[in-house]
Order: sequence, then structure tokens, then C-alpha cells
Amino acid sequence: MLTDRTAVVTGASRGIGRAIALHLAREGADAALIYFAAAKQVSPEQLSPEQVAAEKVIAEVTSYGRRAKAYLCDVADFAWARDTCGQIMEDFGRVDILINNAGIVRDSLILKMSEADYDAVLDTNLKGAFNFSRHLSRALLKSPAGRIINISSVSGLTGNPGQANYSASKAGLIGLTKTLAKELASRRVTVNAIAPGLIATDMTANLEKSDQNAAEALKAGIPLKRIGQPEEVAALAAFLASDAAAYITGEVIRVDGGMCI
Repeated sequence: MLTDRTAVVTGASRGIGRAIALHLAREGADAALIYFAAAKQVSPEQLSPEQVAAEKVIAEVTSYGRRAKAYLCDVADFAWARDTCGQIMEDFGRVDILINNAGIVRDSLILKMSEADYDAVLDTNLKGAFNFSRHLSRALLKSPAGRIINISSVSGLTGNPGQANYSASKAGLIGLTKTLAKELASRRVTVNAIAPGLIATDMTANLEKSDQNAAEALKAGIPLKRIGQPEEVAALAAFLASDAAAYITGEVIRVDGGMCI
């Protein structure tokens, strides 16, 4: 159980981040939910789709009797992340669990990939995890059971054509995980990474809609012959955040249906 612990989840408004926030709440944790709206609001009265999604997650978390608040933040922005983390500490008073989940894709073959697309993916997926780990490290060191869980990808383990930026960012997360695990171990803070394979999110849904044959070919290459569910990643995250995982640190655990055996 995670009773009365506070979790910060980046990219929490949908997909894997949402599933993790809800699973942690069911285990007793309060949740600070980080989301980002790429487009500006048309008016103060009209919420962005991302804010609407975040508000729904708040309602779901509070339905379990836990506290929740959403924070708009571009995780890639060092100062914005610092200010957001400061506000979280004011609002919740403590942070015990950090889930670095926020991520984007800008796929293209290396011959055509733009510098802007490369930088955007590295800044969000890798620098964003650094920013939140950096700004919340003192709070995590004060926790009796500090946990950092970075959401990497099998692409960071094997590489993937058309994803030089994404694969590099996710491989970088693994290096960050192992380094932080060594740096923070003396204060009993554990740092681990989860490497999901093909998981049912908006991205995979779009693939199935646009190219059913490609989606079926991907599933055929998975030994378990199916796409994973966000809740299956969330269950592992909840375990790694728990006291039962206090002696596990610096690990990268795949949730991929055997894709990378």
C-alpha cells in the first residue's frame, strides 16, 4: 500500500500516465498530475482538450478518496519545471514518488529528420525527466521511501527505424536511471525504469485506424500476440513504488509481451 504518500506523474492526462496515476491512487497515494497543452486556450472559459482530460483524471483520483491537483507545465522548460515543483511542495507538503512519463514522438528517417524534431523529442522525453528529478530530488531524499520511476521504451533498448530521436531519448533515460540509482541509494531512494513495448494508447489507436495491416504485423511479431494495456504498465509502476520493491534499484524492466526476448 502507498497510503498517504504523494506521487508526481508527468504526462498524466491520458494513456500510461493516467493509468499509473489511478493505480497509485487506488493504493492510497495522492497525485500531482502534470500535463501540457501545446495550443493556447481560445478563452479562459474554454478549456483545452488536455486540461479537460486532466480534470477527468482528478475526478477519478478523488473518487478513491485521495487528493489530486493538475499542473500545466512544459517538462522541457527547466524554470517552469522548477516553479511547478515548488508549487507542488506548497500544495502537498511532500513528494515520495516521481513518475517521469511525459513523452512525445516526431518520427522520421534520419535522412529527413529536422533538427527541431530531434531537439523537441530529446527535450521532452529526456531533459524533462532530468528537470523533474533535479527539482524534486531534495524532497525525495527526505521521504522515508523515495521512488523515481522513468518510463523508457523497448525502442531505447533495441532502436527502431524512423525513431532516431525517440530511441536516443529513451536510451538516455536508461542511463539517467542507472546514474540516479547510484547517486541516491545512500538515502534509500530507488530509481528504476520501465520499458513498455506496444501498448494501447492514442498512438497505437491511430496506427490501427490508418494501417490495419501494419498493426496486425506488429502484433504478429509479439510472442503473446496482443497489444499491452496501460494498466499492465501501471501495475508494475505501483509495485516499484511500494515497500515490496525497496531492494530493487537501477533496473530496466520490460512490459512488452516478449517482443524483445
